[in-house]
Amino acid sequence: MKDHKAISDRKADHIALALKDSHQSAQGAGFDRLRFEPNPLPQMALEDIDHSSQFLNQPVAAPLLIGAMTGGCENGELINRHLAEAAQACQIPMALGSQRAALEQGTLQNARHWAPSALLLGNLGATQLQQQGLDLAQRAVDSVQANALVIHLNPLQELVQPNGDRDWNLVLEAIQNTVAKLEVPVIVKEVGAGIGPSTAKKLMDAGVSWIEVAGRGGTSWASIELARNQSQREQEIAAPFIDWGMDTVELLPAVHGACPTLNLIGSGGVRHGLDIARCIRLGAQMTALAQPFLAPALESTEAVIEKISILQEQLRWAMFLTGSRSLTDLRGAALAQLP
Repeated sequence: MKDHKAISDRKADHIALALKDSHQSAQGAGFDRLRFEPNPLPQMALEDIDHSSQFLNQPVAAPLLIGAMTGGCENGELINRHLAEAAQACQIPMALGSQRAALEQGTLQNARHWAPSALLLGNLGATQLQQQGLDLAQRAVDSVQANALVIHLNPLQELVQPNGDRDWNLVLEAIQNTVAKLEVPVIVKEVGAGIGPSTAKKLMDAGVSWIEVAGRGGTSWASIELARNQSQREQEIAAPFIDWGMDTVELLPAVHGACPTLNLIGSGGVRHGLDIARCIRLGAQMTALAQPFLAPALESTEAVIEKISILQEQLRWAMFLTGSRSLTDLRGAALAQLP
């Protein structure tokens, strides 16, 4: 069992470091390589556009969710309260940060109290599931009455993290068992290096129906963990792997092509509504943003609501400028350049 104070301190460090530009990928997510063909004859009014969607068989206001961010530290409760209240107000799903620390410490945050009818997604690390099994997954879901459980894959982050988990045996089997026995859907995500077609196929075979690709291009958790690692030897070992992974714009069409029935959440460097539109065009059903919500979440619920409103309006503009009345139309919008 890891030291509770060490976990809390690490989570607090994560928040502070994630706000810094130096820990955002220098490579970008590749979205600038993808351009829609401009349509100067949209043949509609802006108010005609409908960007509502369905997620986990429930209606949502737009194809975006508040991505997993934090938990298990002093600021975590404030951040999650603002995020959850905004998710409730805007009819937008929210993924919680890793629940492991809160479950172990018995300091569960009542996100469901702040968002009584919003779609809330629980969250555990894959190695935690491998080590503690289905009981931990069930407690994560029950603690917030979660609508689904996110299992995050982060092998590079664990390698760079001091005392990170190095044993990844039987992780796929743990995921498969959870999918088979948990009563809510399971979503598998990466944290910034991406899930490619080969892994996506394995996850599909294990019964997973939703994955979040989380490609390279946004917050670099390897860079954040490296900034916390005081070992010069480990810093030297990790240095070539800071930009490990594949860009989101490469992953989405590749995974969609290989696994056309798999539900995809586009994430990893999604920073505005035009990026959301690009993800939808490349085959995603939903998108997830985390870092853009972090500063507003430290401020207030109203600041998060305003950020969601801006993202929705940017998506609406992208749809208008491509002549797309609906998300179905957007998925067929003409591209000037493919990734």
